[in-house]
Amino acid sequence: MICLEKGVKFLTVFAFSAENWNRPRKEVDFLVRLFEDVLRNEIEELHEKNICVRFLGRLEKFSKTIRKLMKEAVELTKNNTKGVLNIAVNYGGRAEILDAVRNIIGMKLAPAQVSEEVINRHLYTQGEPDPDFIIRTSGELRLSGFLPWQGVYSELIFVKKHWPDFTEKDLDEAIEEYYRRQRRFGK
Repeated sequence: MICLEKGVKFLTVFAFSAENWNRPRKEVDFLVRLFEDVLRNEIEELHEKNICVRFLGRLEKFSKTIRKLMKEAVELTKNNTKGVLNIAVNYGGRAEILDAVRNIIGMKLAPAQVSEEVINRHLYTQGEPDPDFIIRTSGELRLSGFLPWQGVYSELIFVKKHWPDFTEKDLDEAIEEYYRRQRRFGK
């Protein structure tokens, strides 16, 4: 995996947003079939490369077959240590925060007990560091609900190419741009 070779230990890809269900039915069916094919054909290779695979989002919307494949992928790779590949599917940043808040409410904590740490423990990315940088492809200049809590101090890099056309050279340029920046975290 090219990202690992370049020192990226945690990679989150926005594969399918919660809003993508609103696309034309033919397009949704194609994307879901593509996702199922990836689950059937590429998880073993990721496991062999010692990559831990996780899924972020409201997974219950997918068919039983796809949920079973996701569960098998997570179980197969859960002890892998070389890197983490998060696949955001039926994901929306607001939904993630809402799910975290609902879980925290269920804990019946006093308001003063609710901290950033408590919220972090209830996000889909619990236990993972916040992203250092986020690359947005397609020429759009927005994050479209991608990791709004975790990405608050991420460096943002916008690329005009669409994801399928994004190359290793593009990744190198994005990493170089990231290293040229001075991160201050509000200081």
